[in-house]
Amino acid sequence: MLRAMTPTPTPATESRIREPARLSVLSSCCFVILFGALAGGFALAEVAPAEAAFPDEEDWPEMDLEARIAAVSDGELRFVEPERAAETHRHVNRIRIGAESLREGWIELTQCHENLDAVRAAQILFNAERIRGLEVVSAQGIGRAWVEGPSVQLTDITPEATLCIRAESRALFALGEGRYRLRNGPYMRRFLDGYYPMQVVLDVSYPADRLALVQHQPVMQPGFEVRTESGHVAVDAAFEGRLFTCLDFCETGSSDCELAVSDCSD
Repeated sequence: MLRAMTPTPTPATESRIREPARLSVLSSCCFVILFGALAGGFALAEVAPAEAAFPDEEDWPEMDLEARIAAVSDGELRFVEPERAAETHRHVNRIRIGAESLREGWIELTQCHENLDAVRAAQILFNAERIRGLEVVSAQGIGRAWVEGPSVQLTDITPEATLCIRAESRALFALGEGRYRLRNGPYMRRFLDGYYPMQVVLDVSYPADRLALVQHQPVMQPGFEVRTESGHVAVDAAFEGRLFTCLDFCETGSSDCELAVSDCSD
């Protein structure tokens, strides 16, 4: 259990605060502030470069560290009311599964971030083996945004900043017998050791003449909504902690579409 307290900065704490923030998405298609990417995930981390001093108070929003600690989560996934996450970081993923994706697992990904936290520096991290063709499409309210290896580096992020990037992600996995899983995550918004509320939207299109959606994880519940129609799945999540999502498909005409349920975070 975490307790709210007035922090007393120590040399170790100051050193950690000066580390760069990370946005991480670890799934097959995504990225820690922190948002990270395993199979293709997303992570965003809030940090300032170690060699850079924090700007003067009049030049940059004050970091309310006590408020952050009071609101901290330990990383366990908890869905929250959408209203609670309404003004927080919003992460929108548009994913296209094509016929070629069934052969190689690569999907097309456009990812946009809204309501980025106002920090001196941040980075969006991807799994190097599951991302290619990464590029910045647009950036507003950001001093500089550039691709560096399997990451997007950001500096001088102002309130209400937005960022859109594009890439191919190896996020689709063949399970055998005509079955496939689109796995993304963990999605998280992390500062130091805490996880804070955020929003994730998935807008997935797939060839309806080849695939049918048969199940998804997590299950629908307050804070996690799934809408489906032929060839399209839309997911809206409001949460804190670490979120993995799985969409399981079966090839049309397959004689066996029964899927053994495995934990999406495995």
